[in-house]
Amino acid sequence: MSGLQQARVLAFAIPAGLLAGAYISQYGFGLYPCEMCWWQRYPHFAALGFAIVSYVAVPPRIWAALAGLAIITSGLIGGFHAGVEYGWWEGITGCSSLPSAIDVMDVSAAPLIRCDVAPWSLFAISLAGWNFLISCAGGAAVLALAAFKK
Repeated sequence: MSGLQQARVLAFAIPAGLLAGAYISQYGFGLYPCEMCWWQRYPHFAALGFAIVSYVAVPPRIWAALAGLAIITSGLIGGFHAGVEYGWWEGITGCSSLPSAIDVMDVSAAPLIRCDVAPWSLFAISLAGWNFLISCAGGAAVLALAAFKK
């Protein structure tokens, strides 16, 4: 399998796998996303689109590279989010602080999901931290494989 073919497969498999994991954790285990969690999903959706386009449009290396950059973008957002969860820096959204008033009579309100609290971790790494590690390494691999002309 050529480097371009490997790049295309990874450009599709990485965001598809990470999004599948996010939706399984959300709907299967009740780990609802906060605002910054959603920010991490958007570049993965874009990466899926770029990966699909790399199979049908020219030049395929550029589309695969764009997918790799989108994957890395999600990873960098995940790294920022993990830093907020670990208390390394402040978040930039209202979801990293408690609201000043909650209307207890408003039953239509969605659950408040805080961005500065990791709902789950494995080996002391939160979901955002895992997204950082997997996406940055995977996106770099996609870029490297797309660059080789063999």
